[in-house]
Amino acid sequence: QAADSKREQFRRYLEKSGVLDTLTKVLVALYEEPEKPNSALDFLKHHLGASAPENPEIEALRLEVAEMKEKYEAVLEENKKLKTKVTFY
Repeated sequence: QAADSKREQFRRYLEKSGVLDTLTKVLVALYEEPEKPNSALDFLKHHLGASAPENPEIEALRLEVAEMKEKYEAVLEENKKLKTKVTFY
C-alpha cells in the first residue's frame, strides 16, 4: 500500500510540474513522424532539449560566439588584403 501511495504522489508531482504533458507531446511527435528516426532516444533528447527554457548564460555565450565569428571574418578579410599588398612589394 505504501509503494502505491508513493507512486501516486510521484505521478501527481510529474503531472503538476508538466513533465507528463511534455513527455506525452514528444512521444506523440515521434509517433506521428512519417519516417521514424534511427535513434528514438536522440529524437527525444533533441525535442526535450528544444523545449527547455533557455538559460541566460547560454544565450550570453551564443551572443559571444556570434561576435567572435564576426571578428574572425573581419580578421580573415584583413589578412587577405594584407597578403595581396605584400605580394605587390
